[in-house]
Amino acid sequence: MKKVAEHILSLDPDGKRFAAVLRDTIDQLLNGEATGRYAWEQLFKTEKTHAGTLVEINLQREFKFEDGADVGPQGQHPMDYQILGIDVDCKFSQDFGGWMIPPEAMGHLCLLVWANDRQSQWSAGIFRVREEWLNTGSNRDKKLTLKAKYRMDKVHWLWRKAELPENVLLHLDEATREQILLEGPRKGQRRVIELFRRVQNRRIGRGAIRTAAKQLDYMARLREGSGRARTVLREEGIVIAGPYGKHRDIACRIGAEVPQRGEFVSFRVAEAKPHHGDSPSVELEGRHWVLAGPEDPEVMAPLLPKVTASEEEA
Repeated sequence: MKKVAEHILSLDPDGKRFAAVLRDTIDQLLNGEATGRYAWEQLFKTEKTHAGTLVEINLQREFKFEDGADVGPQGQHPMDYQILGIDVDCKFSQDFGGWMIPPEAMGHLCLLVWANDRQSQWSAGIFRVREEWLNTGSNRDKKLTLKAKYRMDKVHWLWRKAELPENVLLHLDEATREQILLEGPRKGQRRVIELFRRVQNRRIGRGAIRTAAKQLDYMARLREGSGRARTVLREEGIVIAGPYGKHRDIACRIGAEVPQRGEFVSFRVAEAKPHHGDSPSVELEGRHWVLAGPEDPEVMAPLLPKVTASEEEA
C-alpha cells in the first residue's frame, strides 16, 4: 500500500494534476456548452452513476496507469489499474464514504476518491480491502461500503479535503448568475463578457467559460478582436490573464489571483499614482500598473503579452 501511495505522490506531489482531472470530469458530466448546467444536482441519475467510470478513465489517461488484471475466485472482476505491478481498483463517490466495493476486490487495494463541488474539496487515499472493516453488502450486486469508524485510520490518505478548483457559476449568488447566464440564442459572447466583468480577481475554469459561451469554440469568445471579451473589457480597464507563464507572472507581481491550469482571472488595473503608495505593480507598455481600487477611474488597460501556440494549450 505504501509503495503505491508513494508512487502516486511522486507523479503528483501537490495533487494539482489529480484535482484538475476531477474538475474536468465534473465539467464533462455537466456538459455546460450543450446543456447550460452548472450543478451536480442538475445531472440525471444515470449521469451520476457514470461519474465513477469517467473518473477512473480520466485518471488512467492522466497518469498512464496500466490496465489491471482479472481477480476474484473465478477471475471475474477486472481491476482498473496496475501500479508498479500491483492491482488497484478505483472507486469514486460524491458522498464521502459512499464508495461501493465489490466483494471480488477483497484483499486488494482500492484508490478511494471523493469530490464535492459545493464544498470545493476532494480527497484520495489507498485502502486495503478487509472484510472486518466493511459493512455487509445489501444491494443487488452485494457491493460493500467502508465502515464509518475506519474511514480515517484504515485508509492511507494521499490528500484529505484538498482544494478542488472552484465551480464559479455554482458559487455565485442567484442574481449575479442570472446577469451572466442570459437567456436566448446568440448571446454567448455577451455571457462570456459578463462572466469576466462580474467575476473579477477570482479563478474561472474552462467549464464555466464553456457554459457561458454555449459553443464548442468557446475560447474564441475570450481572444482579442472586435466585440471579443479581452478587447471589450480592456476599454473598462479590465485584463484577462490566462494559465500561461507570462500572464501568471503579471498576476503574481500585481497581487492578483494567479490562474492555474485551465483557468483565467480578470482584474481591473489603474496606472500607478502617488496615492497607490507601495502597492504591487507591473510594467506594461512602458507604464506601471496596479490593481485598481474603487476610487480609480476606468482607463484603457494595456495589452497583455502574446503567448505562443504551445502556451495556449495549457
